[in-house]
Amino acid sequence: MAAFWLLLLFVASAVLVLRTWRARSIISKARQAGPTYPPGLEPYPLIGHLPQFLANRHRVLDWMTEFLERQTTCTFVLRRPGGVRGAITANPANVEHFLRTSFDRYPKGPRFSLLLNDFLGRGIFNADGEAWRAQRKVASHEFNTRSLRAFVARCVHTELHGRLLPLLRRAAASGSPLDLQDALERFAFDNICRVAFDHDPCQLPDDGDAGADSSFADAFRDAENLSAGRFRYALPGFWKIKKALNVGSEKRLRESIAMVHDFADRIIQSRREEMLTAGFDKHDLLSRFMASQDETYSESEVPLRDVVISFLLAGRETTSSALTWFFWLLSSRPDLQRRIRDEVAAVRARRRAQGDVDSIVGFDLDELREMHYVHAAITESMRLYPPVPINSLRAETDDVLPDGTAVQAGWFVAYNSYAMGRMKSVWGDDAREYRPERWLNTGDGTFRPDSPFRFVAFHAGPRLCLGKEMAYIQMKSIVACVLEELDVAVDGAHQPRPVASLTLRMADGLPVTVKPRRD
Repeated sequence: MAAFWLLLLFVASAVLVLRTWRARSIISKARQAGPTYPPGLEPYPLIGHLPQFLANRHRVLDWMTEFLERQTTCTFVLRRPGGVRGAITANPANVEHFLRTSFDRYPKGPRFSLLLNDFLGRGIFNADGEAWRAQRKVASHEFNTRSLRAFVARCVHTELHGRLLPLLRRAAASGSPLDLQDALERFAFDNICRVAFDHDPCQLPDDGDAGADSSFADAFRDAENLSAGRFRYALPGFWKIKKALNVGSEKRLRESIAMVHDFADRIIQSRREEMLTAGFDKHDLLSRFMASQDETYSESEVPLRDVVISFLLAGRETTSSALTWFFWLLSSRPDLQRRIRDEVAAVRARRRAQGDVDSIVGFDLDELREMHYVHAAITESMRLYPPVPINSLRAETDDVLPDGTAVQAGWFVAYNSYAMGRMKSVWGDDAREYRPERWLNTGDGTFRPDSPFRFVAFHAGPRLCLGKEMAYIQMKSIVACVLEELDVAVDGAHQPRPVASLTLRMADGLPVTVKPRRD
């Protein structure tokens, strides 16, 4: 019997040694082969791809898309000054490798965390390891509760029918142009503040009012944009010198972050006092985190502040970005507008057939789920214009990606979802066309999800976005209610220029003309 166990141990050890040798052999061969570069994209000694980057800095996302298209693997090894190297990919197999198969070997990493630490601290979007798991555990439990979904739906309904639709109606009555991106960002900020900590910052005006003080919202936007700017320095790390000297963009960033932190701390302290004196139950995210069993959140101000800021970032920027690009795409497609309105009208007709009166405004959760074409149209827009266009991770160990690209420990790896949505190798010859039908089943027209590693707008794997369903509730509510009543027209000559911050925005906003529907 002992001989059997010794033999089994020997075989297992031999298999482990063989697998290790084979993995190292594959990595060694991939390293020796080295990355290949198409003409015009060869790196320069010492400075790497700095000249090409500087020449395309104003259009960095489209530049990345172009060089990824020229690679048969849809992966490109980028070299930056100072020896910084990384693999940028639009290959779904590589994305699955990062986000699921080898998840623990590709954390955010210290470089990413350092760049955003002043703004996001150790919030869920900037954390790894146990810090991330602890927040994810609490958030996952809360996001799966029916009471939170209902609370989110009520917040969206209040903000949509109390402010956004009246604002659009006033614009239609006056005939004045409106920056739809600004309106949607203000809407999203009000809404996420209600959801996150049951506070109304009143960024969207009520019935002609100018709206409340926007200093906090402006500071939040500046902190986001300036933090994202650290990633785009031609000389990595130069921002540290500016920070140490407290000059330029780093001085503005410090001032903006101080204002954001002060606001968040006051909200947290106020909520703590309310809970101690009144002991009442609230449904917002802050109260849920504070009431959780984890002492990290019940006793400390800083972790709670990081949680609040992370959720503000997610709720304010992502949905407004997605909807801005959606309305721009839809403005040139009257055929798609008709299909959306027909679906919304059919849902409305079913409500009437069940005896509901017309005075009931908006749509409930079940009715929103019936809007498969609306869902597909929004999803297709995010395929082409994902709210978070690029994500960066760190390789913890030497590795060979599924497409054969060798990466070394310490490299950054980035998956570019903006480029992936334009890859013919991923989506077919019509990859650049806006075609919602690609998301629908041929027979019954119901929505058909695709692989989350091809459509990465909500990430995938263990970091899959917890607010995905709530984001669709908000976006579908806005689309259905706005298009049911109004026409949103964009000047055909207007070509928006994408600006990659932490999220994808239009450089000069989206000027629109709103009119009552004629049909």
